[in-house]
Amino acid sequence: MLKSIFTTFILVFLAELGDKTQLSTMMLASKSESIWYVFLGSSVALILSSLLGVFAGSLLHKYIPIYYMQLISGGAFILIGILLLSGKI
Repeated sequence: MLKSIFTTFILVFLAELGDKTQLSTMMLASKSESIWYVFLGSSVALILSSLLGVFAGSLLHKYIPIYYMQLISGGAFILIGILLLSGKI
């Protein structure tokens, strides 16, 4: 159990460093009168999006083999990267 928690923490922590969510949070904090409200809002948002991901992953795993889920996830990341680089999003 602790291995899963530690692995997930490290993976999510490293994935979130320097991404657009962190940059957006830094921008909001720089404009806010209270950084604690920004911290609270961004923390709750990350918790809820993680909860959604966990539930979706556990549900999809029942119907779609992990190999296909990895292919779909990889393809989605590539597509999002292309769209970001091209300025579409």
